[in-house]
Amino acid sequence: MPLSPLPPHASSSAQSAAVKRSRARRWGSIVASILIILSGLWLMAALWYQLKSNLILCLTLITILAAFITALLLSWHGLSWHRLAHLKRHRAILSASYLVVWLTGLAWFVSLTPSTHRDWKPEVAHILSYERDAANPNIVTLHHVRDFDWQDADHAVEHWQSRQVDLNQLKGVDVINSYWMGPIIAHTLVSFEIEGDRPIAFSFEIRKEQGEDFSAIGGFFKQYELSLIASEERDILYTRSNARGEQVYLFPIDRLSKGQLRAMFESYLKAADELQTRPAWYNTLTSNCTNIIFYMARPISGDSLPWDYRVWASGWLPNYLYDNHLLPNELDWSMAEWYKQSHINPKVVAKLTRQDNQSDDAYSKLIRQGLPEARIREE
Repeated sequence: MPLSPLPPHASSSAQSAAVKRSRARRWGSIVASILIILSGLWLMAALWYQLKSNLILCLTLITILAAFITALLLSWHGLSWHRLAHLKRHRAILSASYLVVWLTGLAWFVSLTPSTHRDWKPEVAHILSYERDAANPNIVTLHHVRDFDWQDADHAVEHWQSRQVDLNQLKGVDVINSYWMGPIIAHTLVSFEIEGDRPIAFSFEIRKEQGEDFSAIGGFFKQYELSLIASEERDILYTRSNARGEQVYLFPIDRLSKGQLRAMFESYLKAADELQTRPAWYNTLTSNCTNIIFYMARPISGDSLPWDYRVWASGWLPNYLYDNHLLPNELDWSMAEWYKQSHINPKVVAKLTRQDNQSDDAYSKLIRQGLPEARIREE
């Protein structure tokens, strides 16, 4: 007996299911292709930033990886060309092989460890170290405090010194933003004011080797170690405002307690200890000059500092300070007025000659002209 044809609704359901499966396969292929491309680009970038000193090896590995990815992508898309059809038959083998290659590359990248022994540029040749007075732990002697005399952006008379700080004499802290790449990105420094003594500035920086330049993308791929510099303001700020022509702004932080000031200073000493014993990588997103400061300051504030995108968009950090009432407000300045009054460049470019730059005190006093003093909050 001949079979009866399927009812019309059954045939329609089968076709609908087939269409859905086809769409699912097509979207799965697209998602897989995107993942392959992104993961491949990541590994190529890692190879470039880690191996570009050996250009032949670097380009050879990148070329092989690119050819592998191309073959894999071709296998994922319905090819009808006779000469490429065999790729579809080996799609599973290609996919598994690529996964092994990528995981091997990931394991290699994870295994890369930072070092304290490289041919460093002079300005990052040393990382801050210190010792406490055995009889009075409030007295801290800082070693490798930088005090370079900058002639231009690339040349300086090198000088490292030691400075003694009485932690009981800390009287204020300033946040400094130096703009070198537009309004969104800035380098952030912190400077501590000390009663009866000149301020001392701290800066988390990339530890560049000889012949190395900064790359924001390279900062994602373990190109740079992290460095902590303690410096005279005349050095670390002058080189930015005068020698490099960066736009530098200083903001006093209001109503910190003596205990919070001390805890913040101690957090830099702890960071110096950690970098001396366990070097770390700089990371453009997670371990940069701004968010490291935030990570240190938030516990000290009792976690009262809110998370905010401006912690990562460092150029807008001053607006974050203003919106969270961390700037002195007795003059009732707008944010625009704060930017105008805190701008260091007009103060030092007009009034400091190279001879004046020999004085640490002259520079530190000039950059604070017109700014209100931060108040200490009673504990």
